Amino acid sequence: MADSLVIVESPAKAKTIGKYLGSKFIVKASMGHVRDLPKSQIGVEIENDFNPKYITIRGKGSVLKELKDASKKVKKVYLAADPDREGEAIAWHLAHVLDLNEGESCRVVFNEITKQAVKDAFKSPRQINMDLVNAQQARRILDRLVGYKISPLLWKKVKKGLSAGRVQSVAVKIIMDRENEISEFVPEEYWSITASLKTGDSVFEAKFHKFAGEKKELHSEADVQEVLKAIEGAEYTVGAVKEKERQRHPAPPFTTSSLQQEAARKLNFRAAKTMSVAQQLYEGVDLGKEGTVGLITYMRTDSTRIAESAQSEAKEFILEKYGNDFAPESPRQYSKKAANAQDAHEAIRPTSVSRDPESVKAFMSKDQFRLYKLIWERFMASQMASAVLDTMSVDIAAGEVTFRAVGSKIRFHGFMKVYVEGSDDSAASEDDKFLPLLHEGDRLQKENIEPKQHFTQPPPRYTEARLVKTLEELGIGRPSTYAPTLETIQKRGYVAIEEKKFVPTELGELVIEQMEQFFPEILDVEFTANMEGDLDHVEEGTEDWVRVLGEFYGSFEKRLEVAEEEMKEIEIEDEVSDEICEKCGKPMVYKLGRFGKFLACSGFPECRNTKPIVKEIGVTCPKCKEGHVVERRSKKGRVFYGCSRYPECDFVSWDKPSAKLCPECGSLMVEKRSKQGVKLQCTACDHSEIVEEEGDEASEV
Repeated sequence: MADSLVIVESPAKAKTIGKYLGSKFIVKASMGHVRDLPKSQIGVEIENDFNPKYITIRGKGSVLKELKDASKKVKKVYLAADPDREGEAIAWHLAHVLDLNEGESCRVVFNEITKQAVKDAFKSPRQINMDLVNAQQARRILDRLVGYKISPLLWKKVKKGLSAGRVQSVAVKIIMDRENEISEFVPEEYWSITASLKTGDSVFEAKFHKFAGEKKELHSEADVQEVLKAIEGAEYTVGAVKEKERQRHPAPPFTTSSLQQEAARKLNFRAAKTMSVAQQLYEGVDLGKEGTVGLITYMRTDSTRIAESAQSEAKEFILEKYGNDFAPESPRQYSKKAANAQDAHEAIRPTSVSRDPESVKAFMSKDQFRLYKLIWERFMASQMASAVLDTMSVDIAAGEVTFRAVGSKIRFHGFMKVYVEGSDDSAASEDDKFLPLLHEGDRLQKENIEPKQHFTQPPPRYTEARLVKTLEELGIGRPSTYAPTLETIQKRGYVAIEEKKFVPTELGELVIEQMEQFFPEILDVEFTANMEGDLDHVEEGTEDWVRVLGEFYGSFEKRLEVAEEEMKEIEIEDEVSDEICEKCGKPMVYKLGRFGKFLACSGFPECRNTKPIVKEIGVTCPKCKEGHVVERRSKKGRVFYGCSRYPECDFVSWDKPSAKLCPECGSLMVEKRSKQGVKLQCTACDHSEIVEEEGDEASEV
């Protein structure tokens, strides 16, 4: 007969832990939070020290009844929610609902769901940490105050249905600022000159470096012609040759932010998908005879710290599989990545390095395997010896002109034998360029001289990975908030995703303009980062959560009063289109919705006909051969492509179709983004082409 009840958040976690604890424990799931602030009202007694009025979440009544019934049949109840602020808050709410003694040691936490870690956790239960609970409450109330006070004002003054958020608004502002930078960017011309040179059977490239012993920027074709004239008939001779050894160190093990960034680069995962799959790996995977095992440590962390036991296990594995040279002299220690890092948990790592990806592949889904492999390899590499590269810099004289060739070769792979960190920079790495053996005084044969015109490029739009990195660097949000923030700004229609990059919508711009005028501190990066710091101090027990909220609300309330008086009502006039409503014959007008503009009948409310604005891309539908391929948006704001004859023709594609058919099989080709540029990929065979810069021809692969 069971004498203890253990409550976790999810059924998967309950299943894994139940197998470890045995028949004396009943393990049940709360299915996340059981209480929250009401949706129908602000739910905060502002004048009463911001006292929150919690209610049972709709649909959780049956779950709570089951937990209450189970708690009455046992001697002891343990609350084993996740080891973070949200988990602590869930435990506190459960304690209230189940009438548990708050002074009792009922809270158990573990950073990994393995048999040993779980059993060790139950040996030393603790009381609920009210500092963690208060930090979570303060964040929840803070976001409620901002959302429920500003949103009605926007409804009244601008447009019904608008809403505002704290961290989300800053994220939208960052995206909007970048869009403004791009639109205001003025390209500047510059040139490069590349010499293809030959020594023996080897051909390599060198770039223009100096003119008459001085560095010279090539701003125009005239500058280029001056250099080309100076090297007419010149001999190419090797000058200074500099060789040195360089060490390349491994990247630290994953934090939440770096995992989301790398999964985006290497696996093409959205942030929400990364966290969902990581949650599955953390909660447990059935490994057959071994049973259900949590394969990674807790995935919401900003720490790069590693337990000594994990480092020892990694070292043994490295020595056995790769040899003595691949293990560093002493275990690697990684410091906090940022001053505001909480460092509450270890970095994300495999719970046991002996479970290498291939050995457990058969038990996983494709996505689980790919993410686990990424985490395993990153951790292993982080514990390995540095790579050693031989770098070479060679100056080549041609009359008054100096060219320079730079390259390197790997002498010792070290950690690179297992894993190399990805990069957002599409430029080729010098580590990938190899030079022939060159000596001072060597004569070289000129193969080709290629001058090329370039223009400076505007800063890139934010991908999910870049935005997460920026939010982390600015101290906006915390590990648990990145994915929900990105999801929220898309759901609200403030941003859309085009070619995997964020673009602000007209709706987003409209809201941010009003927020900037009347609530500038909400959009101020430093203010928001400082607020995150205050919440951290609440968690540490050095700051009172009521004082933090009071300090914020004092100035915020004054802003609200000013906005109520001075914010002008904005009438968004409908723009009449050339289209006529096919249902009633009245002209269609452009309306502004969550995902930008759409067409609606001007006869509303008598006629409620609406339809999306379609943008033709100049491609005939490959399926019906009658319609045209048009650009559309999904309910989440994501761009996709479909036939203009829908629903008669159901052709649809997430990738942009190309007017060019495959030269090998005649099938449809679609555009794919890669570091080399835009790639055309056949949908029926393996043929692909890299599309070069405008004006250049496509090169077949």
